[in-house]
Amino acid sequence: MKRCLFPGSFDPFTKGHEAVVHKALGLFDEVIIGIGINSKKQGLFSTDQKVTHIQSLFVGFPNIKVQTFQKLTVEFCKEIHASHIVRGLRDGKDFEYERTIAHMNHSISGIETVFFLTNQEHSAINSSIIREMFLNGADISPFVTRPDLLV
Repeated sequence: MKRCLFPGSFDPFTKGHEAVVHKALGLFDEVIIGIGINSKKQGLFSTDQKVTHIQSLFVGFPNIKVQTFQKLTVEFCKEIHASHIVRGLRDGKDFEYERTIAHMNHSISGIETVFFLTNQEHSAINSSIIREMFLNGADISPFVTRPDLLV
């Protein structure tokens, strides 16, 4: 079985993230969505809210699981027996940033990273901007599936 990890803070999990998961299913038998917990970073949404929200999006997909982790991503990959890390790329800036991390992850673990380009309609979606919109009462439903589960 080919298993991958799609790691992130997912604060919130956007339609762009959702599309990357569906693309990963084309290459992998199982996708683990790993919500990284960083005690030094305070997110807008609680871990429980994120888990509930993401799980609700993939009801009926037994090959998609949601887990939390609080360690190096490559260590979590080893723990769950994931052969690859999946990342989404919106633009060249994302690529430059993600490439460096992918090289470091590979050099310390041998785990490869697979990049998926986001769909064009999702390329402008940015979690930071969506958080700001949410805090100011704007409708985030064009960018987040089931935002009602985040309240």
